[in-house]
Amino acid sequence: MASLKKNRVRVATFVVLAVLFMTAVQGMPTEDWLITVLRGLATGMLVFLVAAGLSLIFGLMDVLNLAHGELFMLGAYVGWTVFVRPDTFVDVTPLLLALMVGLVLLPVWRALIARRTFSARVWRVWPWLALLAALALLYLALTTYPIVIWDPEVYADSPITFSLALSQGNLRLPESTAVLTDILLGIGGVLVGGLVLGLALAGFEVRRQPGAASKQYNRRPIVAAFVLLAVTLLFLLANDNLTAVLLNMSSTARFFVAMGVVLLMGFALGGLIEVTLIRPLYARPIYQLMMTLGISFIIIEVVRTVWGRPEFTMPKAGLFDGSGAGCPATSFGDWLVNKCATVILFDGRVRTYNEIFIILMGLIVLMVIWLLLQRTRIGMIIRAGVQDREMVQALGINVRLVFTFVFALGVALAAFGGILAAPATGLSTRMGTQFLLLALIALAIGGLTSFPGAAIGSLLVGLLQQFIIKYGQLGINLPFLAEPFKPSPPLVPASVLLLMVIILLLLPNGLLGRSD
Repeated sequence: MASLKKNRVRVATFVVLAVLFMTAVQGMPTEDWLITVLRGLATGMLVFLVAAGLSLIFGLMDVLNLAHGELFMLGAYVGWTVFVRPDTFVDVTPLLLALMVGLVLLPVWRALIARRTFSARVWRVWPWLALLAALALLYLALTTYPIVIWDPEVYADSPITFSLALSQGNLRLPESTAVLTDILLGIGGVLVGGLVLGLALAGFEVRRQPGAASKQYNRRPIVAAFVLLAVTLLFLLANDNLTAVLLNMSSTARFFVAMGVVLLMGFALGGLIEVTLIRPLYARPIYQLMMTLGISFIIIEVVRTVWGRPEFTMPKAGLFDGSGAGCPATSFGDWLVNKCATVILFDGRVRTYNEIFIILMGLIVLMVIWLLLQRTRIGMIIRAGVQDREMVQALGINVRLVFTFVFALGVALAAFGGILAAPATGLSTRMGTQFLLLALIALAIGGLTSFPGAAIGSLLVGLLQQFIIKYGQLGINLPFLAEPFKPSPPLVPASVLLLMVIILLLLPNGLLGRSD
């Protein structure tokens, strides 16, 4: 009873939200409210995948990652590449793996550098010289290595054309004319450039904290480096075979492969960003914001350069794109047999990808992350770190490693949301900013450091948006008005902001946020 009295404002807010939801549903036919709710849940799940990572990172590390939306966007474009142009993906992968070799050896470089003694003048110069040498080597290697890729400036060879060809079933990929010498020089240059880059980054870190660097290291980074080298050689030797395997897969299987690749890419990229760019700035939060904002602009320009500025669509996998006899499906069994794009539920036609698969994947991610936080040791450390980071560090736990894991996990979730969104919303360089803003609003509604709050806030944002859109078509009967009031499109984002303002006035920490 005391707990209920203490949280009476929060309980009353949930009751009012539930009443408003039931009132909104009552004004619609069954098929309309069902489709609206499903679309709201699907939008909410995509927002949640961005908001969840933001919540974990901010709750543990006090870092507001303004590049999170662009990392979501990058996941969509990388997923499109694996799905539509697997030849380009297979060509680029050895370069990325070779680059990672030098970066996973960072603990080794730190230990080796810590054993050396340098004069102040040498300390000021050599890391910068190593960084410049690494960038020069990488530039030369990347311009030498042959990659079969599209040309965004030529419409007939642009991503738009390849997407259209795949959706029509007549995709034809260009043949490679690579020379073995160029391949070896490119891979060798990237490998050496990555090693020098790792050495430079380790030098900057040891110079900044000379007494904190350990002079000992374990063998795990070396083993990881050899594993990466082996996988790099595998991709080089089996380039044509891997491309053929991916092309001969069903589009559904290739889409799931793309989802897995995007998750791994997001995790690796997130860990790299935290180690090299965020970690040196933990004592300077303003610089963190500026750094992540700069990263977001860099990602946007990279995407525009590689994939082009025009918006384009990503074809749906075959499991969600069937038509003709037997479609629309009248049951989920018929859908699986005929692979229909739509299914009939309560006399309403529901899109199997947009309104069913996205919700299902969002629920799976929600359960996996919840189990990770509640049932694993790393989850216990994360929850404890959100409550009292200094105490966790005092217990002898490697907080630096936990920070890297959480940041990488958050970026992986955002990238995964990007590939889920691509077939439903299309690809554009604005999609990251749009979902980032919605995620920030969802976090403010649910509570900045609350993972359940991120889920609830995201669902409220998605549902409210879709109901406002629907009532823009049907109209709302209001007193003293002769005609139904139809909300205009600008009221869609305004309604979400209004909900955020009202909830923050009632609960300054959000629905499930904790007071510090």
